[in-house]
Amino acid sequence: MTSWKGFPMATTQNSARASRTQADEPTPEAILDVRDVAPPKRHPLIFGTYESLGPNQRFVLVNDHDPKPLFYQFHAEHTGEFSWEYLEQGPKTWRIRIGKRKSSAERTPLPTAR
Repeated sequence: MTSWKGFPMATTQNSARASRTQADEPTPEAILDVRDVAPPKRHPLIFGTYESLGPNQRFVLVNDHDPKPLFYQFHAEHTGEFSWEYLEQGPKTWRIRIGKRKSSAERTPLPTAR
């Protein structure tokens, strides 16, 4: 288990590792569970975690609600620089893989309504 600014973060291996070349291979993903973090501290913690990523690295955010407003904040502040992939969508837990792209040429589409 590793930590960022005193918050525990678990790591997990990426299941798609075998299909990538070594140069494109991301590091193991950190898990950032913010369900027990006070709401005013969540976005700074999440953006701090994102800023600490290198190109082609990512982490999995675990939240107690759909963080769609967070997506729009990412889109406004980091257009084309991040990836966003829902892994689990409620009703009690949301898991989203957030990554830092190698280049801003790779675009992140806006989420569609379910």
